[in-house]
Amino acid sequence: MVRFDGYTADESDEKAGDQKENAAENVKELGETKVPQYKSNIHCITIIGQIEGHVLLPPQNKSTKYEHIIPQIVAVEENPEIEGLLLILNTVGGDVEAGLALSELIVSMKKPSVSLVLGGGHSIGVPLAVSANCSYIAPTATMTIHPIRMNGLIIGVPQTFDYFNKMQERIIRFIVDHSEIQRETLVNLMFTTSELANDVGTVLVGQEAVNHGLINKMGGLHDAINKLREIIQENKEHQK
Repeated sequence: MVRFDGYTADESDEKAGDQKENAAENVKELGETKVPQYKSNIHCITIIGQIEGHVLLPPQNKSTKYEHIIPQIVAVEENPEIEGLLLILNTVGGDVEAGLALSELIVSMKKPSVSLVLGGGHSIGVPLAVSANCSYIAPTATMTIHPIRMNGLIIGVPQTFDYFNKMQERIIRFIVDHSEIQRETLVNLMFTTSELANDVGTVLVGQEAVNHGLINKMGGLHDAINKLREIIQENKEHQK
């Protein structure tokens, strides 16, 4: 029997079942029954929680798996319908190798990118924030600058110290090359002993990150999207 909506009874029941299943999945994953759909030329990638690298984090940790992010970055670069990347950060840091890998991918993209730090962009989240063509930070967001740390067995020999220095130099060089901060300023912030109670480093809040040249501008989502669209338009005019 054909119904007034053009579907048979079986097709209508099947469609209703699919809608209920999708709604249930949205509630489970996103906390919403219906997610707004909008086809955009901008792709958004979020780096949330701790960046997971080669070692699995405990299940109670909020984490971002870098092997999930890499294919997205490649897809953004290859997809002709996507013209820009918006990178939103709220991370405590994580695996150094994974964070640098993602940062190198983003900075080597031909398509424009803009990053926005919300909440926090700590530790290895700093190279990720500066890897975009333009970076923004929310007024209440923070960025913690500190030396690298390592868990597990550490062999107490000079070679270990040399290895730490090489790892630290990789991070310093990347940040200096892709932001306006001076090397001397970054090193001083990184090794400050009077800022954190039980650690070495510095916490920069909002405008402080901009004043030091680490982040380009202070702003929010509207500012970041407008800047990204502006860069996209400039690229189009340049190509013409």
